[in-house]
Amino acid sequence: MKKSFLKNIILTLLLFLIIFSSTNIVLATGDQSVSGIIDGGSSFIKDGEGQESPITSDKTQELTNDLYNILFFVGLVLALIIGMILGMQFMTGSVEQKAKVKDALIPYIVGCVVVFGAFGIWKLVVTILRGI
Repeated sequence: MKKSFLKNIILTLLLFLIIFSSTNIVLATGDQSVSGIIDGGSSFIKDGEGQESPITSDKTQELTNDLYNILFFVGLVLALIIGMILGMQFMTGSVEQKAKVKDALIPYIVGCVVVFGAFGIWKLVVTILRGI
């Protein structure tokens, strides 16, 4: 009891020592007065106003199409692989294994409906919003 209490005190003291002994190094350059900071902020805003936005609707549309295609392909491949595995287990399994496969078909079908329904909704929303 006494040793664990002593260990806790030592660890607490070491923790406080580490926290409060850390030094902060600031590598600030330029004018650090209030007016210098305000002028620096103003010049930063002016530099930003003169530039074009790197995000355009064409780039966004291209990115969402690529993301949609990749995720749809991954979902399709996974659904096919899992369906083939369940089918092989059903064809080669015993009566008990066939019952287990039938129990596994319900979550499989629900998962497929959810995944492909989500992709359908995504495509529908993108198509509708593109027309606006």
